[in-house]
Amino acid sequence: MMTSKERMMRALRREKPDRLPVTIHQWQPYHLREFLGGCDQLEAFLQIGLDAAVTPLDVLRIRQSPDWKVTSEKLAPDDRGAVETRFAVETPSGNLTYATTTDKITTYFSEHLAKSLDDVEIFLRHWPNMALDRDLLSSWYDRTGDAGIVRGFVSMWGQPGVWQDFVELFGTQEAIYLAMDEPERVHSILKRMADYKVAFVNEHLHGAKFDLIEHGGGAASSTVISPAMFEEFCIPYDRRVIDALHGCGLPVVYHTCGGMMAILDKIPLNGCDASETLSPPGVGGDTRVDDRPKVKDLLGSKVGLIGGMDQSNILERATPAEVRAEVHALFESFGRDGGYLCSASDHFFHAPVENLRAFAEAGLECVY
Repeated sequence: MMTSKERMMRALRREKPDRLPVTIHQWQPYHLREFLGGCDQLEAFLQIGLDAAVTPLDVLRIRQSPDWKVTSEKLAPDDRGAVETRFAVETPSGNLTYATTTDKITTYFSEHLAKSLDDVEIFLRHWPNMALDRDLLSSWYDRTGDAGIVRGFVSMWGQPGVWQDFVELFGTQEAIYLAMDEPERVHSILKRMADYKVAFVNEHLHGAKFDLIEHGGGAASSTVISPAMFEEFCIPYDRRVIDALHGCGLPVVYHTCGGMMAILDKIPLNGCDASETLSPPGVGGDTRVDDRPKVKDLLGSKVGLIGGMDQSNILERATPAEVRAEVHALFESFGRDGGYLCSASDHFFHAPVENLRAFAEAGLECVY
């Protein structure tokens, strides 16, 4: 019998493991706290019986810089109990502001940093970039051991893909308008953002204890931008970062948590080794049951596949028997001939523990 790490890495190489690997994408603190007694993500994988895909977010930090001074103020909770934190950034070229809001489930931007392309110029001029805590990463890696893999990503403003990070600076709608109205300037910005990411890779990731690096993001999905925009504003810049990661010997999964049917032939052009999230319509994607053979033949013949499980309508709301049946259906389609890690397409918050255990147990039944 293979270990979870061996099983998952073999699937990533588009080979057949002993059985179907079954995992989730980034365990959320809310679920750990409310459903699993406050354990950490690795303990949760072990408790449920899943193949672990550990993503240690605490190993990255923003470098300190006198040219990037941040102050913050928490406001009083609103009528939902959500708390907004307002941030002011002082730089030699001018000040920037942004805000996040934290409710009982998650945290999100309630005000974006960039209100104009000039704000992005300030950001690029003075952003101190990220640093990697290699000792903490090694601790996570050693703890995970053979229980699974350790995933990472190349963050700048908070997301892995270059276009995705640009969208996080502005918001989705405004970023798309800017790309259409001022493409030359947006291309210049994306190039410099890619430069930052490549510099981080070259400085920090040679010999770093990651098994898989996540790139891309939902803003690259074909339900957000057109295939033509994906080809113009995503592939050239993502390819540079992925090439740098390959230079460190690190495999890369490209994340599109949304539509991907219109870009199946384009995703491998960025050089990735695997593609996720194979999201069905129930979670905002466009991969229907009838599309699974096409995805396997067109995309799965070039890269490994990760995802496919509807985390909202099946993991959270179905019965354990229905969860098990869906795993078998995913195995018979995406899992044909190997090269597939069955995973929740993206985040969930309210999945019953008995459903997650059925999810894990079904993987034991799907033997190659």
